[in-house]
Amino acid sequence: MSDTARRPLSRRTFGGLAGAGAAAALGGLGTVAAGTAAAAEPAAPAAYEERPFRAAPGRSARRPNILFILGDDLGWADLSSYGSPDIRTPHLDRLARQGVRFTQAYSGSATCSPTRFSLYTGRYPGRTKGGLAEPIADRSVGLDPHHPTLASLLRDAGYATALIGKWHCGYLPDYSPTRSGWDTFFGNLGGALEYYSKLGPAGEYDLYEGDAQYKDLRYYTRILTERAVDHVTARAGEQAPWLLNLNFTTPHWPWIADGDEAESAKITARIRAGEKGALNHRDGGSLAKYKEMVEDLDRSMGQVLDTLRRTGQERDTLVFFASDNGGERWSHQWPLSGNKASLQEGGIRVPTLVRWPARLDAGQVSHEPVYTPDWTATLLEIAGARADRRYPLDGTSLAGHLLRGERLPERDLFWRVRGERALRRGDWKYYRGKGGTDQLFDLTADPREQADRAGAEQALLRELRTAWERVDATLLLYPAA
Repeated sequence: MSDTARRPLSRRTFGGLAGAGAAAALGGLGTVAAGTAAAAEPAAPAAYEERPFRAAPGRSARRPNILFILGDDLGWADLSSYGSPDIRTPHLDRLARQGVRFTQAYSGSATCSPTRFSLYTGRYPGRTKGGLAEPIADRSVGLDPHHPTLASLLRDAGYATALIGKWHCGYLPDYSPTRSGWDTFFGNLGGALEYYSKLGPAGEYDLYEGDAQYKDLRYYTRILTERAVDHVTARAGEQAPWLLNLNFTTPHWPWIADGDEAESAKITARIRAGEKGALNHRDGGSLAKYKEMVEDLDRSMGQVLDTLRRTGQERDTLVFFASDNGGERWSHQWPLSGNKASLQEGGIRVPTLVRWPARLDAGQVSHEPVYTPDWTATLLEIAGARADRRYPLDGTSLAGHLLRGERLPERDLFWRVRGERALRRGDWKYYRGKGGTDQLFDLTADPREQADRAGAEQALLRELRTAWERVDATLLLYPAA
């Protein structure tokens, strides 16, 4: 990796290209009682200075529990620790303060289900038929139950596995988490649901425990938080390590906050009347409502994180938090261009936080480019699990870098969605959008992707395009549109 890709941000640009005010957001925080509806308000913030990431080799620890949390369509700068000017996220900021914050972390794709395929398989979405759907919108495809997953491989290595929240990798009867390595599942199978009625886009009821429908008409984020708190509490004292994939739908549309029963009833009625697109809620929402939803997610995070502390599991639990892709219409993406569904930076660069007190020092920031398949490889190595040789991983394990201080190898980060392509190597990003023009950007100097260097760096452009095409030739073809 080049020196420019590694250079630390100044205090003024703390938050991965945000204003100085973000630094003060990472102050001391209060705790929250598990099971309460909202986390306690934090104490007055104190000044906080990040330091560039350095591993702390030589420490020993048991195999960690893994709490892997995804927000849904959360934008690059929607957390105060990433520079949001309006949204306050003290509990996620505390997580950043206690671990490592990544400024150049990416999702495996630009929409929900392909990113989840890349996480669960550790491979490019285009290696599997289900991963070609961007995103899955019907019952024709899903994650093949015979394909090894993060959960199945960890389960084989002695982990207890659970998924709470959004699955979005296929529908019953052929696909579900319990068919792909998770011991238990509670959540929704599809890509979105109305937060109270639990109706999906076609009016189907979409809340399940295992493979059976589960009736609960309370606000969905509350239900998931309660389930997560109960699950973490129940695991305390167990000898076997555990994996919990906790997948919130917040802040995905519809734009419904806790207490918005009247708006929920309107959307539910439109869905039941057969109105196509009613769940998308294109005629609703606001910046204020989006802020309310993200801050509610933060309070839920406070409850779950406090449960780890209260049950004595904090030190030996690796907590990962990120978004599944870039944000949508209400997200704060500055200074990035693009949003969800695009391979511009705003569609794939996501806030990412990692904490493991037993092995990682607190208060650090990393500027290494990393992405979803890397985390699959990393967690497998940390957990002492092996990938299936028949299904080689596309990600690079970060364990040596994070735990032993090894230098990350030079490698390319590859993305493909229908009509777009992108590849990052060091500071450089090759991008072709739906217009069909090849572009080249120096992301360290130009994270907004406005200064196209293709003409000035023609040899490099050809090299990166060839590298992208070499990978693309190994992937499945898209079905005819």
